[in-house]
Amino acid sequence: MVATIDTATGRQAVIDEENRAQLGTYAKLPIVAVRGSGIMLYDASGQAYYDFYCGHAVTLLGHCHPRVVQAIKEQAERLIFYSNIVYNDVRAQYAAALVGVAPRGYGQVFFCNSGAEANETALKLARKYTGRPTMLAMDGSFHGRTMGALAMTSNPKYRQGFEPLLPGVEFVPFGDLAATQARLEKGDIAAIIIEPIQSIAGVRMEGAEYYRALRELCDRHGSLLIFDEIQTGLGRTGKLWAGEHWDVVPDIITLAKGIASGVPMGATLISTHIAETVHLDEHGSTFGGSPIACAAASATLGAILEDNMVEHAGAMGRLMVEKLGGLPHIQEIRGMGLLLGLCLDVPAKDVQYAALERGVILGTSGDPNVLRIMPPMVVTPEDVEHLASVLRDVLQGI
Repeated sequence: MVATIDTATGRQAVIDEENRAQLGTYAKLPIVAVRGSGIMLYDASGQAYYDFYCGHAVTLLGHCHPRVVQAIKEQAERLIFYSNIVYNDVRAQYAAALVGVAPRGYGQVFFCNSGAEANETALKLARKYTGRPTMLAMDGSFHGRTMGALAMTSNPKYRQGFEPLLPGVEFVPFGDLAATQARLEKGDIAAIIIEPIQSIAGVRMEGAEYYRALRELCDRHGSLLIFDEIQTGLGRTGKLWAGEHWDVVPDIITLAKGIASGVPMGATLISTHIAETVHLDEHGSTFGGSPIACAAASATLGAILEDNMVEHAGAMGRLMVEKLGGLPHIQEIRGMGLLLGLCLDVPAKDVQYAALERGVILGTSGDPNVLRIMPPMVVTPEDVEHLASVLRDVLQGI
């Protein structure tokens, strides 16, 4: 265990050192995180925080879930790494398990290290399979920061200064079926890529008919449908896959964030009819599917399924909506399960920092008035009550 830093001077020294040595690409909260357990995150000074943000929705089972920690320890003693040039028992077992719980029609998975890589994989496969040059993404989308993933990300904040990006990506308004249909009718769209819930854009989602219509339009025009489930996948929304809410099965699903409870990992789940067209040497990843990552991911998936966490996520999401819905300054609650956005009539950043002072970590979004709440799946009714109490105090004081 890392020793606590007893003085403000020592804590500030850590902050100063990191600011000097690390490229300054993140605006950071004033926390020096040194350990965690469940929903709780602990600062170097010993301050405890209720983590309702999960480090960008990554700690899906909470911090240091015992099952995941044990799996990592045991695998580290056996084999930390070997590339995909050999077979590996843990990789094989996890691949089979993940494909086994994928939606109907899915046959194989490609492992990588991040959500951006998972989306780049989806882009490559869609272009090859269809022979078409253009990807269609949504206004408000976020699919990653590498050049291909960034090309599919619409927010100018992330794109500025890096153009020209990968060509062959166009955008339509999220929720606008007429615009989507008009663009598909030109016949050159390889795939539509969409986040079922646009988290960074302010937790935006549409009704069931929209997602069903996208599936029908893609089928009609010979385009693929890709669901970026990097934040919504593996049960966070109250279903294992977001498409289950609307009975929609996409052709490709991309995963990352919480897939391995904090060990870097991404995955692209691929329908059988697409997987059958991929050949040797057409794609790869040195570190993708490492034994350590697969051990952590296998333990994560096992805990989610065996401990009924998907159902629990749905129940806790409904409880949060119930407890937070009547608080002052909250105009609307968007999202579902454990991916919620509080639409405020005051700046979300002010609420975030006021809650932080009271020991609760929350997230903001691209919408300055939307506060994001993304707790781990181990969140309890007592944790939700505490969140409601803190937010009531904060919002009444604004």
